[in-house]
Amino acid sequence: MIILGFESSCDETGVAAVCTERGLLAHALHTQIAMHQEYGGVVPELASRDHIRRVVPLTRQVLGQAGLALADIGAIAYTAGPGLAGALLVGASVAQSLAWSLDLPAIPIHHLEGHLLSPLLADPCPEFPFVALLVSGGHTQLMRVDGVGRYQLLGETLDDAAGEAFDKSAKLLGLGYPGGPALSRLAQQGDVTRFDLPRPMLHSGDLDFSFSGLKTAVLTRVKAAERQPGGLDEQTRADLSAATQAAIVDVLIGKSVKALKLTGLKRLVVAGGVGANSLLRSKLAQALKPLTAQAYFPPLELCTDNGAMIAFAAAERVKHGLATLEKGNHAFTVRPRWDLADICEA
Repeated sequence: MIILGFESSCDETGVAAVCTERGLLAHALHTQIAMHQEYGGVVPELASRDHIRRVVPLTRQVLGQAGLALADIGAIAYTAGPGLAGALLVGASVAQSLAWSLDLPAIPIHHLEGHLLSPLLADPCPEFPFVALLVSGGHTQLMRVDGVGRYQLLGETLDDAAGEAFDKSAKLLGLGYPGGPALSRLAQQGDVTRFDLPRPMLHSGDLDFSFSGLKTAVLTRVKAAERQPGGLDEQTRADLSAATQAAIVDVLIGKSVKALKLTGLKRLVVAGGVGANSLLRSKLAQALKPLTAQAYFPPLELCTDNGAMIAFAAAERVKHGLATLEKGNHAFTVRPRWDLADICEA
């Protein structure tokens, strides 16, 4: 079966075609970064309108790349949540309308399940069971994954997500949007030893995270630097960027290693936008060597939100009998707030 998937939960419009037997056939993605840069962050109404403009051309592009006609599609998948309500409604309404017109089943997919399963698109891909670190702008969670639909929450952030810590710290440093990549680039020019920043909850004894205190510590250092002769110069920005990135990465790695030890598992999957961070990837590989454990990442192009992960998650749910392939009922809703535990097998 070929599944056409739509992702529109925030500021990326993604469309992809996945075959349950052959895997990913084609995908296309449009990012709204340039549009939102003027405002320093995502403007939900503008995001929704841009999804409307992009989704049909991207669909045509994917079908063309894969050499498919609409008659070849067997099901339609879409992100039903969590995310921005208006943005979710664009993808959901297009997907359900297309499913209705073609008399196909429509499959609502949890955005985080898409991220969680996206490393299975890599080569090599992990086998179940594994520990998953979901780390993005809106989510930081550690999960035990025993199979498709079999997820156990091990720990999560109590306040800011890791991606938020990157973005908010970048804003304090006067860097551009999106802040996380800008901070990481500047960190390459910085002295990581100049500023000693906290590693919140690193030794808390559990697998939860907290990053709001780190943001406050960065603010304190920024204010102190601004009072010095020369102010917050470029080298100080670089040094603070390096220290901030190192603090976030140390916490993520420390908690991930602890999760592997507690579960006794030897495979760690890292998914979400922060999974593209080069320092996280390199230091994680070093940290896992003493455990004889291995880390798995999705391809870099699939770390951000994308349609491939949604179509693939739908294909996996179909293969495991977890997706309803009912035709004819195209009433739908979206869930801006949606707990991943709600889709787990009983």
